[in-house]
Amino acid sequence: MAHEFAGARPAAQHCRELTQRGPRPEERAVLVAAWRRDLARMLADDLSGLLSGDRLQVGVSEPEALSGHAALERIGPVAANSLLRVGAGGETVLASFDVATAIALTDRSFGGDGRIDPAVPDRLPRSAALLVEEIAATIAAAITRAGLGDHAARPGAAPAGEVILRSESAARLKPFDPDAAVSLFTLSIANEHGCAWQAVLAIAQERMERLLPVPGRAPLPSGDRQHRAPADPLASPFAEVPMPLHVVLAEIDLSLVRLQNLAPGDMLPLAMGRQVPLMLGEKPVAHGSIGTLEDRMAIRLARFPAEGLAR
Repeated sequence: MAHEFAGARPAAQHCRELTQRGPRPEERAVLVAAWRRDLARMLADDLSGLLSGDRLQVGVSEPEALSGHAALERIGPVAANSLLRVGAGGETVLASFDVATAIALTDRSFGGDGRIDPAVPDRLPRSAALLVEEIAATIAAAITRAGLGDHAARPGAAPAGEVILRSESAARLKPFDPDAAVSLFTLSIANEHGCAWQAVLAIAQERMERLLPVPGRAPLPSGDRQHRAPADPLASPFAEVPMPLHVVLAEIDLSLVRLQNLAPGDMLPLAMGRQVPLMLGEKPVAHGSIGTLEDRMAIRLARFPAEGLAR
């Protein structure tokens, strides 16, 4: 009876994709709802530091099923678009803000009221482009955490998500095939001052399946949320925004008749003070005296406003 049996042939080794059953439609709906809930909760905390420490209410809408071509048409030809890499598998997601919203968010990040002005420039200002990239990186990290659990945000445990490319043309980023099925989510952000902003998240449905939380994973405990420190205006990316300054040497008053009759060769007397202001837009940054430095005009700074550049 002491006999050793040997297998006639190697046992079949099936890959995980063949043996694992995907979620049923009703299970998938529950997973998407949990993903939306966790993503909104994380972003409410994570975006606060970028928007002057506001207490935010964030919502993620139910997905709208569109073709890739229809999704790109919905976004439009010009917007603040970022292509994100998220999740353990490096899936790509398109995050898009319209130009007016991007400028309003930038205004809020610098302490403004953040109201959306329908009159927008033809091109996105550099300051707005830098802020949108920072917000997009925050969204990428939150999407990764929503699918992998809070432990994914710990150093070395899992990828945090990143911005791959950005462009004012969503089509140029090629986030998905034009004929692919796409899930379109509307991201709604509001603060306690009555400001509301919206963004769009567009994800190919085949990639969306790989971003959903694993069935059976416990929901994220509220005590484990990451809280961002308020954004530092002297740190990247805000510190890299060029700020044009100008010096006001003198100011004069002319009547409308005198102004209309000005001609080449006319001379206007200027009364220059001992100190002149260094201006940032309409705000005086400092005062100083005019002199020369290496055969060039220069200003020697003498005093600064008591409040500095705080507001």
